[in-house]
Order: sequence, then C-alpha cells, then structure tokens
Amino acid sequence: MQTVRIATALTFAGFLLAAACSTPRPQPEGSREEVAALAPTGKLRVGVYTGSPTSYVAGGSGSAAPRGIAFELAAKFAKAAGVPLEPIVFPSNDKVLEAFRAGQLDLVFTNASAARAEYIDFGPTVLELEKGFLVRSGGILREAADIDRAGVRVGVSRGSSSEVELAQILKRASVVPLASLADAKRALVEGQVDAFASNKAILFEMSDGVPRSGVFGNWGSESIAFGVPKGRPAALAYLGRFVEQERRNGGVRSAAQRAGVRGLKN
Repeated sequence: MQTVRIATALTFAGFLLAAACSTPRPQPEGSREEVAALAPTGKLRVGVYTGSPTSYVAGGSGSAAPRGIAFELAAKFAKAAGVPLEPIVFPSNDKVLEAFRAGQLDLVFTNASAARAEYIDFGPTVLELEKGFLVRSGGILREAADIDRAGVRVGVSRGSSSEVELAQILKRASVVPLASLADAKRALVEGQVDAFASNKAILFEMSDGVPRSGVFGNWGSESIAFGVPKGRPAALAYLGRFVEQERRNGGVRSAAQRAGVRGLKN
C-alpha cells in the first residue's frame, strides 16, 4: 500500500499564507483529555487521497501548493489543538479507509454512509455534494437516460459508496470498479469505460483533464464529514465544536473556494 507522508512545514506554506490574509478567528480550545483522544500519538494523523478537491489535489509545477478541504481544515484543527499535523496521502479513498480501520489514522474526511458509521464516529456534516456521471463528448452517452443500457460500462472507485449504490440502481449497465481516480481518468480516455460515476466535486475536477468531456445527471448525494475512530468520545466532541465553528464563520466555504470545489448540493 503506497502512502506519502508530507513535510508539513513546506507543504502548507501556500494556503496558510492565503488564510493569514483573512481576518483571524479564534479556534475552539480543547481540553487536555480531548486533545489526547484526538491525537494519542502526539500528532494528528489525517488520511487524504489524490485527485479529489474535497480531499487532496497535489500542487502543480513550481511553487503551487496542494489544495483540498480535508487537507486545509485538518491543518487548522491541528493548529487549534496545538499538535503537529501528519497528513498521509493515499492513491484512493478505499486505501484511506483501510489504513483507518488498521488504526493508522486519527482523522478521515469522507462520505458519512451508514456502512462507514459502523466503524467511524462522524462529526457534523461539512458539505453535501450531488452525484453524477462524467462522459466523453461525442460518445454513446448524451444524457442520464442513456446510462442504464445493456453494454454500457460505468466506472466507479473501488470500495466506494458509489460502487455499492450503483450496483442496486443500474439494472442493465455494468459497474466497473477502478483502483484510483488516475486509473478512472485513463480508463475513460482510452474507452475502457463509457462513464465514471462519483460525486460532482470529483467529476468536475477530472473533467478538466479529460478532453471533450462533460458532467451530467443527479442520481444521489453525499454528506461529507470528518470522522474519528470509535471509542474516542472526547475527540468527537472536540471535532463537533470545530466543525460547527468553521461552518458558522465561513471557514468551510472559504476552504471549498480555495480547493475549487464544484457540484455542491443546493
């Protein structure tokens, strides 16, 4: 399982500088018990995955800083708690969840589905996203009604909530699990799948790198939230206060804008 541990002092410089230009707001203080429950190793280990603006998008060439809502808000949370942040980058969300279940992470940012709530204690919803399809223009798919037909191949992220849901929704099209968003983009470009299904934040981000592609349809939604391991009620209480404050003071909205998130549910 490939992971990347980021040198936080350099990596966060770009967006922390941008955040410093706004009016500073006091962060919720955590008790010693809450901080110890949040980061029992002395570091806040957050798992993020590449390709999604809600999680982590690597910076480009030169001095471009990485971006992503999970990446940015976790940094603010760690700073508020007075502990170092250790972001660990995975190639896909299922690898993040695998590491979380193995006890290697303290914080995740993902769709708060009922299945995941069996092993994750979720804080308040941070944002809601529509789900749709990404297709190549000029292909056989021109509208959502074209999707569920025999012979149509719909890619999904392996181990995602979309994989489970679409297997129940689609009656004739086939669902094709893909290992990562990079693999999904390649499969779509090379014609190995006819569409890719996910939340629209991911789809719009992918569409920027897939020539003559478009996003359509609305077959569901995701409630994205931070979560901590079961059995850490003090950490969950602290997380809840942090998220509520970030929603009230505009921190979530600002993070979404800096990450370039599109497809928010109205």
